[in-house]
Amino acid sequence: MPSFDIVSEIDVQEVRNAVDQANREASTRFDFKGTDSTIDFSEKELTLHSSTEDRLRALYQLLEEKIVKRGVSLKTLDAGKIEEASKGGARQKIALKAGISQEIGKQINKLIKDLNLKNISSSIQGDQVRVTGKQRDDLQTAMAKVKEADLPVPVQFTNFRD
Repeated sequence: MPSFDIVSEIDVQEVRNAVDQANREASTRFDFKGTDSTIDFSEKELTLHSSTEDRLRALYQLLEEKIVKRGVSLKTLDAGKIEEASKGGARQKIALKAGISQEIGKQINKLIKDLNLKNISSSIQGDQVRVTGKQRDDLQTAMAKVKEADLPVPVQFTNFRD
């Protein structure tokens, strides 16, 4: 029986490269001179530091540009509130969203059920959704519908089997 999985994954290496590029550009750009603007990278979140909120917003915009150029969806970024840091500076934590939560999985299941295709079923399996059906065309229709939907996380399709 043909099937595929809907997953939400982040290419961590591409995010790391984007952060490195943004840090390099922030260190050389004139408008960031003397602001100590940096981006710290860890596996699950990014931390932006700068001397003012204004420069922090510009740093975030620079990071977004670099991430888009690297082919990573902006939906993976979950920006937190801008906090006051030491020496009158500003700090912002940005979480990296990966995986499909239960509620988003239910949303995807409902989306597929609303297609009214008889031979398709979907089930949540951990942090992914498996869609099975009798015909490839029905599965491709389901893929197209999920791509069109405005979900809060980026989705990829893996493990397509005939």
